[in-house]
Amino acid sequence: MLNLGHWRLIVATADMGNISRAAERVGITQSGASQAIAQLEATLGLQVFTRSRKEVAATALGEQVVEHARAMLSHLESIRTLADDSKGLSQGRIRLGSFPSVISTLLPPLLHGFRQRHPGIEVVALEGTDEEVEDWLSRDAIDLGVVMNPAPQRQALILGRDRWMALLPSAHRFSRRASSKGITLAELAGEPFILATGGCSVNGLSLARKARTDLRDIRVTVRDWASACALVREGMGVAVVPESTLPSDMRQLRTLPLAPVIRREFGLVRSPGGRQSAAVGALWKHATLGVSPRSSAKTRAD
Repeated sequence: MLNLGHWRLIVATADMGNISRAAERVGITQSGASQAIAQLEATLGLQVFTRSRKEVAATALGEQVVEHARAMLSHLESIRTLADDSKGLSQGRIRLGSFPSVISTLLPPLLHGFRQRHPGIEVVALEGTDEEVEDWLSRDAIDLGVVMNPAPQRQALILGRDRWMALLPSAHRFSRRASSKGITLAELAGEPFILATGGCSVNGLSLARKARTDLRDIRVTVRDWASACALVREGMGVAVVPESTLPSDMRQLRTLPLAPVIRREFGLVRSPGGRQSAAVGALWKHATLGVSPRSSAKTRAD
């Protein structure tokens, strides 16, 4: 069955002349876009696009389909604007704070969909450490914040979950250990250590202290998870990183789960002022309908 996503993709493909760029614009994968276009063409019983190595172009009939799709989406936007006006949502401004890479990974698809639904509401994203985000929330300096391990009483909207992993060079002596056995923080404490923080107070160092052990040989401290992975790959030490931040290319790397398992989650929390905002309520509703918590290595965030 065809839906609005198909028609948005058709218009994007016509505009971009490239399925990969069109997929990026509407927030899906290239393979998903190719399958969606094939499904639409099969349902309509006509070829909308011709494909070559250099470009994707609309057929003569396809051009008419694209124009009808444009008109459909334009009318839909007009209806949504009318609905927003009736609810006082035709304009507004939302301040959203987050620790670093959530802004560039999890939030863009969410905010892209929200902007399509409520084009008059501006969302300003502010990057800070998890401690800064908590401070901003407490002072009402932001309306929404992404926080780490939110307590149940905060009624957070969970965006993602994963577990902490030990990251080792493939030649390390612990790399021969079975994954099922895992590795303790005490075993890692005396190893040359690459400390990555991800802009968060919860990191390898704080986890070790909570486990009543000390990291005795911290060689390098970095903020970016990717930098830590690169240094481990070069054999400069071991690291403790969230499973969701592991690189897709694991050559010369080995992971072991921490034992006992340590998990984390991160979610959206509203400030006191944010709870009173109609614009924030609209974004919260959009996120509730559109977000299912991402977990394990499928998540790419801090």
